[in-house]
Amino acid sequence: MNWIRRTFEISHTAHKVIRPMEGIRGFAVFLVFLVHYMTLIQPWLLENSMTFQVVLYTHSIGNIGVDLFFVLSGYLIYGMLIQKHRPFKNYLLRRVQRIYPTFTVVFVIYLVLSFFFVSESKIPSGWDRGLIFVLQNYLLMPGLFDVNAIITVAWSLSYEFFYYLLMPVLITVLSMRSWEAKYRIVFFLCASLFFFTYFSLYGGPIRLLMFVSGILLYETIENKFIQGMPPLGLPALLIAILSVVLLKTFDSNGWWGYVLLYMLFYVFCLECFLSSGFTSRLFSVSPLRWLGNMSYSYYLLHGLVLKFIFMVLGYLYPAQQSETMMLWILLPPIFFLTLIPSSILFIYIEKPYSLVRK
Repeated sequence: MNWIRRTFEISHTAHKVIRPMEGIRGFAVFLVFLVHYMTLIQPWLLENSMTFQVVLYTHSIGNIGVDLFFVLSGYLIYGMLIQKHRPFKNYLLRRVQRIYPTFTVVFVIYLVLSFFFVSESKIPSGWDRGLIFVLQNYLLMPGLFDVNAIITVAWSLSYEFFYYLLMPVLITVLSMRSWEAKYRIVFFLCASLFFFTYFSLYGGPIRLLMFVSGILLYETIENKFIQGMPPLGLPALLIAILSVVLLKTFDSNGWWGYVLLYMLFYVFCLECFLSSGFTSRLFSVSPLRWLGNMSYSYYLLHGLVLKFIFMVLGYLYPAQQSETMMLWILLPPIFFLTLIPSSILFIYIEKPYSLVRK
């Protein structure tokens, strides 16, 4: 246990440790795991069963894990930049260092496997088209650009990196450090209103606005606009999940669903960060925090591990769409199996090469 604690506890240099935030990351990455697990197990499940319906709803719920990550990134990056001026070159190099060592290792694994499993490869034929496609993926273009992702979950990294590039420019050009906090809040609220309206009418990357929810969260906490927080965090999280269920039930993908997540995740995180109540303690549980600390490695690698597990399962027990209990029986051991290679990636790549020690 001491080895696990030493290995999966990490130190932070750019911000103070917020223990519930680490647990929220663990929860968010587990939601992402559920998306891919539910997708891959469907061929074995009885299609008209209640279990199959649970799979479809859980798949939709799991998608909000990425939005929760965006809120946390919005909080951390904005907080780091608004506190004091940082040379853009140093800041950008640090962001590259945080993203690319782990991403590069997983990316190379995917490329190697693409040559051995040609039927599963997403790389187009022809060396010129293939090279361009690989470079586009390595430059994190899938997501904001119409480029298919070699690593399925890597689309979100284009959102992250766009936010990394936008915020220092916005803060510097508008001299936002000299503004009173209330004016910065008004600015970001107006920007949110404008872009939610625009995206609702014309479409676009509406999930970028989850970062703004994190920005408002930081301003609220740092400037002590709210001193105490009633126990609204867990209800807010449950309502967020319920809203996804309702959207799925009524077959609606309305933009207003993201407005709800924007507000509800703000309330959820606000209580976790301000209060020492039940919700904060729940998301400060050590195993959940440890998963959160290795969440980036897990996020990038778990899909590949799941794919391998289900390929082996398909060979040993071909899918027949006849099972109902298989979903629940396999979930714990398969989740555990995904932790093993992800932990190795975290220990030997992400932690020594991307996480700065005090």
